[in-house]
Amino acid sequence: MDWTATLQGLVGGILIGLSAVWLMGTMGRIAGISGIVGNLITQRPKGDSAWRITFLLGLISGPLLVMALGGGLGNVANAPGMVIGEPAGGVLLMLVAGFLVGIGTGLGSGCTSGHGVCGLSRLSVRSLTATVTFLVTAIITVYVVRHVMGGGA
Repeated sequence: MDWTATLQGLVGGILIGLSAVWLMGTMGRIAGISGIVGNLITQRPKGDSAWRITFLLGLISGPLLVMALGGGLGNVANAPGMVIGEPAGGVLLMLVAGFLVGIGTGLGSGCTSGHGVCGLSRLSVRSLTATVTFLVTAIITVYVVRHVMGGGA
């Protein structure tokens, strides 16, 4: 067992939880990425964009800081030293998938961070339903892509 990866996952999970608690405690906001980005792009309530931009910059700068300090991001692409590899199905498929995820977060009124982290911690039945739906859909998608369509490893 790779204890380094386990500890990194544990520390990452703790930091995600703490950031969600901090955002809720200080601003009364849910740390749901789709809502933060969506409202930044579409609604932009006056005086409401600074914290959203700061939150998103933190999401981007955190991993960049870890890489700059020599920590790496793990073996994401199954190739040491790479941050992310080529999309398995090509760039067009990746764009279509991202578009569908965006539609799904709109229909589900949130994403895994909003429902899975924040909603479940508040014992929300709606978030439990959404999170189970996300997971079952992901399981079915992986099965179909790997075993029915014969793609991926």
